[in-house]
Parts: sequence; structure tokens; C-alpha cells
Amino acid sequence: MYALSLIVHAILGIAVTAWIISLNRTVFTAARPRVTALELAYWAIGFASVILGWYFNIRFVLEYHHAGSNPLWGPGSSWTQYVYLMFPNWAADSASQDYVFLNVLILPLMSIAGGLRKGFPKPWLFFVSSLFTSAAFGFVLYLIVAERHRRVPSASRA
Repeated sequence: MYALSLIVHAILGIAVTAWIISLNRTVFTAARPRVTALELAYWAIGFASVILGWYFNIRFVLEYHHAGSNPLWGPGSSWTQYVYLMFPNWAADSASQDYVFLNVLILPLMSIAGGLRKGFPKPWLFFVSSLFTSAAFGFVLYLIVAERHRRVPSASRA
């Protein structure tokens, strides 16, 4: 039953990513060259972060899930437990607070404000994608779309 939360999160991650790409279809079909070296680097970083993050998240769910618990939120492998475990010592506390600021505050501000200025449709979706993929993937997906809009300026509404 614990696999349900992982499956739901994976489906939502793929769906939100596909939604972002479909909303920016013009820049994904019109950009030449099709993929730049910078964009390839972004994709590689993003996919690596998703793979590594999901490896650790799956281990977390397997280790902390309790029989009979809610398959989506816990107790056990819940968001509360997840956040609690992010802060076990001073070194981890430092890295975790950076993650929280970057993903929960800076990514939404950057992607929404910057996306609106650049004419991106539904720029809040980059933050939503980070909740189901990884924080790094949300950032690089934004950077990929920004790079493509830069290369195909007629696609932007701004």
C-alpha cells in the first residue's frame, strides 16, 4: 500500500512536467538548434537530481512506513516525519534550511515573477513540479524554458 504514495507522486511529477512543456509547445518545437549544450547540461542535472532524490525518497518511505497508515500522508512516512528528519544535526540543519528557502520561497518568487515578465504561461507550475520531482528539477525546468524563450522570442507574450 505504501507504493501508492510513490506512484501518485511519480504520476503527478510526470504530468506537471508534461503540462509545462505542452504550455510552452511553441518554444519546444521552434527552437533551433533543437537542444543546446547548456540545455543538455540542465536536463542532465535535472534528471540526475530526480533519480538521486527518488532513490532516497523511496528508501525513506520503505523505512518509515507503518502498516495500516494512510498511504498518502502517514503516520510514519509523512511530510511531518520527512521534515523532522531533515534537521538531525547542525550540518544537516544548515543544508536543510537552504533547501527550504530555495525551494519554498526563492523558486516560487523567481519562477512566478520572472515567468510573468517573460510571458510564460502558468509560471507557478515550476514550483509545483518541484514538489513531485526535485527542487533542482523545478529550477532547471524553469531555466530550460527560459533558454528556449530566449531563443524563440516570438513565442513570449512579453
